[in-house]
Amino acid sequence: MNDLMTQIYQYSFAVDDVLLYLDTHPDDQEALAYYQCMRDSRETAVKAFECQYGPLTKDSIKDSADYWTWVNGPWPWEGGAGQCGTMRSGCSTR
Repeated sequence: MNDLMTQIYQYSFAVDDVLLYLDTHPDDQEALAYYQCMRDSRETAVKAFECQYGPLTKDSIKDSADYWTWVNGPWPWEGGAGQCGTMRSGCSTR
């Protein structure tokens, strides 16, 4: 879990940073390509995280019937995140 979150943090920082640059350099094609690469990498890392641990943000929940299900599992300080067998999504292989 920590490795995935570290990747998400790093990609998110890169996306935010290059977006600030693109605000003042909108015609920089190399920066735009870098932004698209980091955005796609972040999206892949977020999907991998959510497949194992459930939604990362409320915006990740697609079905309105499942909107509040993320509160049902154990919270991180209750030993929920990072423990084997606590996957809360349909991606669990158990």
